[in-house]
Amino acid sequence: DLDRTESNREIVRSFVDNILIEGQLDKLESYFDDGNYIEHNPRIGDGLPALRSALSDPVFNEGITIKYDKMHRILAEGNFVLTVSEGSVNGVHSSFFDLFRVAQGKLVEHWDTTEAVPPRNEWKNDNGKF
Repeated sequence: DLDRTESNREIVRSFVDNILIEGQLDKLESYFDDGNYIEHNPRIGDGLPALRSALSDPVFNEGITIKYDKMHRILAEGNFVLTVSEGSVNGVHSSFFDLFRVAQGKLVEHWDTTEAVPPRNEWKNDNGKF
């Protein structure tokens, strides 16, 4: 669905801004068709209830605190949208790469990876993570 690239990009941009960065969980349902949400993060179950718990319940996350601060990049092609964001995991400066599959205007599948960003004095180049 290459013709949907830009609209899918905007759906994901809105989700990351509103839900992951701003924490507006009251808007969560508007981004999903719960019966079709597939999660590939092994710590989170499929479906909207599992995602809501992961985003709102520290006990669910085994005491891990994840905070998104800024989205740096968003790449899209057809139904797939990748975001590159910055934030922290338990206070450690981190990067978040989130890949979403969008279908009929809803987020239906998600993959992610998180990596700690080393202190500037440990970088082997001047390119930075973002």
